[in-house]
Amino acid sequence: MSIHPNARIVPSADVSEQADIGEGSSVWHLAQVREEARIGRNCIVGRGAYIGTGVEMGNNCKVQNYALVYEPARLGNGVFIGPAVVLTNDTYPRAINPDGSQKSAHDWEPVGVTILEGAAIGARAVCVAPVTIGAWSTVAAGAVVTRDVPDFALMVGVPAKRIGWVGKAGQRLTETDAGWQCPQTGALYEENDGTLREVPAHD
Repeated sequence: MSIHPNARIVPSADVSEQADIGEGSSVWHLAQVREEARIGRNCIVGRGAYIGTGVEMGNNCKVQNYALVYEPARLGNGVFIGPAVVLTNDTYPRAINPDGSQKSAHDWEPVGVTILEGAAIGARAVCVAPVTIGAWSTVAAGAVVTRDVPDFALMVGVPAKRIGWVGKAGQRLTETDAGWQCPQTGALYEENDGTLREVPAHD
C-alpha cells in the first residue's frame, strides 16, 4: 500500500500508512482513512469523513464532509457521496450477543454497499447494505435505500422509490416521442422493462 507523493493529506487527517491513496487525491481536515483502503486518482475525501478498512474507491470520486463509508463498500469511478451520507455494513446490528456478552469483530460478518460509475448519493441519505446503486443513478437527499437501484434511476423517499430517470449530466430526463431525453445534453435514452440505456448517437 502507498500514498502517492502528489496526494494531499492535511496534517489533521488520520490516514493509515497501510492505505493506498492515488495521485492527485486530497484528504481533508479530521477525515479518517483506515488500513488497506484503496482510493483512486483525483479523489476528494472531505472534512470529518470516514473511509473504512479495505474500502475501494475508483478515480475522480468525491466523498463530502462527515460521510461514513463503512467497509466493505465498493465505489466505482466518478461516484459522488454527499455530506453526512451513511453506507452501512451490518444487516443485524447489535452491541451484544443474546447471552449479554459484548459482540466482538468475530461475532458478525460485514456486508457492503456497491455504488457503480457516476452515481450520486444526496446529503444525509442512507444506503442499507447489501445494496447495489446503479451507474449514473441519483439518490435524493435524505432517502433510505433498502433495495438495489437500477442504472439512471432517480430515487427518493423512505424507503426510496424510483420516481423518474436521470441522465449522465444528473438532470431529470423528460419523455419525448423519441424516448427519454436529457434537457442539458440532448442525449436520448431508451426504457425497456424497467431499465434504461443510453442510445448511441449512431442508432
